[in-house]
Amino acid sequence: MAKQSRNNCLPTNKGELMQIDAEVVGDITNRLRRARGQIDGVLAMIEEGRSCKDVVTQLAAASKALDRAGFKIIASGIRQCMNDDNAPMTPEELEKLFLSLA
Repeated sequence: MAKQSRNNCLPTNKGELMQIDAEVVGDITNRLRRARGQIDGVLAMIEEGRSCKDVVTQLAAASKALDRAGFKIIASGIRQCMNDDNAPMTPEELEKLFLSLA
């Protein structure tokens, strides 16, 4: 993996930085922007008095986008741990993070 800039790093619970591939960062930010747009849509729907079904459907889509962003971050951490003997997180810590999304 190519050397990453600090902009492509996320802090771990040990205060260290986890390298994230630039392509993965782009995917994660797109998913988070999509979720933000969906949440903005939910707010507008509530203000407009839209149906409960429509609001819940939009909330579910936002939740799924957030979950997928989290899974992408964890998957990147797993790949890093597999390729790095000095990885910033142990497999157990990654598993705990993964399960926190469930």
